[in-house]
Amino acid sequence: MEQKNYITPSGFRKLQEEFRRLKHEERPQVVDVVAWAASNGDRSENADYHYGKKRLREIDRRLRFLSSRMEAAEIIDPGTVRSNQVLFGATVRLLDEDDKERTYTILGADESDPDRGRISWLSPLARALHKAKAGDFVTFRSPQGERELEVLEVRYESVSD
Repeated sequence: MEQKNYITPSGFRKLQEEFRRLKHEERPQVVDVVAWAASNGDRSENADYHYGKKRLREIDRRLRFLSSRMEAAEIIDPGTVRSNQVLFGATVRLLDEDDKERTYTILGADESDPDRGRISWLSPLARALHKAKAGDFVTFRSPQGERELEVLEVRYESVSD
């Protein structure tokens, strides 16, 4: 059985849009190029044909992946969550051992963007924070070793890009 794919409504729309674009725009264009290249005769040294076939395989592989991710999707709007604990969709303000404040939003694996403070609910940090409340201290293993963080605030708000 496939693991649930927790995702926000905006993250799910992104998956749908990529699927639609690949299936209805990019794939038909590549099929046309491959058909044109195949009609030119000898395919053994036909770069357009070989590249097109390779690109079709890549597109089809991505479409299968997106389809399985959407099928397993469990859509949760963080704006509707009412909890004082860190759960999926939480925006958490933390204080690290160096007295630096950091803010992370815990989202789906398809939505993670660490540079923007968006981390996957499957990440080590999110797992360590799971069910913590403001005022709690959590320890997690980072690439720099064990780190202790203080949870300063837990809030929930709808996520958009």
